[in-house]
Amino acid sequence: MKIAFVVNDIATEESWYDTTLLTSTAVQKGHEVYITGVGELNYMEDGHMGAMAIKISNSKFRNLDNYLKHIQSKEVEKILVSTKELDVIFMRNNPSEDMGERAWAQTAGMVFGQIAVERGVLVINDPYSLMTAFNKLYFQHFPEEVRPRTIITRNANEIKEFYKKEGEKIIVKPLHGSGGKDVFLIDNSTNINQIVESINRYGHVIAQEYLPAAKDGDIRVILLNGKILSVKGKPAAMHRVNQKDDIRSNIHAGGKPIKAHMNDTIRKLCKIVAPKLIQDGMFMAGIDIVGDKIMELNLDSPGGIVSIERLEKEKFACAIIESIEKKFEYQSYYLGKLPNKYLATLDL
Repeated sequence: MKIAFVVNDIATEESWYDTTLLTSTAVQKGHEVYITGVGELNYMEDGHMGAMAIKISNSKFRNLDNYLKHIQSKEVEKILVSTKELDVIFMRNNPSEDMGERAWAQTAGMVFGQIAVERGVLVINDPYSLMTAFNKLYFQHFPEEVRPRTIITRNANEIKEFYKKEGEKIIVKPLHGSGGKDVFLIDNSTNINQIVESINRYGHVIAQEYLPAAKDGDIRVILLNGKILSVKGKPAAMHRVNQKDDIRSNIHAGGKPIKAHMNDTIRKLCKIVAPKLIQDGMFMAGIDIVGDKIMELNLDSPGGIVSIERLEKEKFACAIIESIEKKFEYQSYYLGKLPNKYLATLDL
């Protein structure tokens, strides 16, 4: 299988990123693996999507740190690869990381990914659906039962009114964003104007009801093909515990991962969102659960596998690559006639 992973920028990848683990795992399983940044994608004269990419060596590395050093070394040669040769493209770039000077890069992966689909390459997650899920507004298309009460606006007065209705305690964050950046708890606050103004520079503001269970952190669950990813009966999930006096539980923001206690509520929430994720070709999704609500869906570059593997001592990345292998097998049987969205979440 020839598989390319698309990231924001190879130079900014870290050894603890899930993409580093996933590419390494694919190499270990004998696949021809490429990695490229969104800025290296191109449209070729013959109508194919191309990319200047690093073809990852099948050499054995002692650890992910050494593996990443190899990928990021100046000696590694980039070669032109195109959809004429590729079987699968795994989109692993996060558009929210490309705000500001790299705004051009936010949708580049999705647009070029759509060209790849038209050329018969399996692209996961489905790039057409990723375009509709470009920001957190996509979450509002899921059943109300799974979502906190929410408004999305740039009007400070509307947020103040919502704040009063919610008993003067709400969460606000940017519509475009990830990793816990610019997430605020407004609680008997006199600086609501300044907070809203600060977030407004990114665009629309999400204001949500405060969930008391948030003080204990959240549960990150990885769904694959609309189901909770499991290996030997162990679910791909972790409990992210907040640092003291910090409402954010993201690992980027200092949250500490511990083993998750799965319960019926968590499983029910995952089942409720599964049909739409399957319908939209969302092969891999990260679900953040607080109490009996889902706080966020992470679809562009869902993470947590590295931490979860350390906690559970199982090879979840291997299971992810094996699922892609099965899709490639069926893609070859049907000579590219299965729709990308269908194949992306096919689970046989």
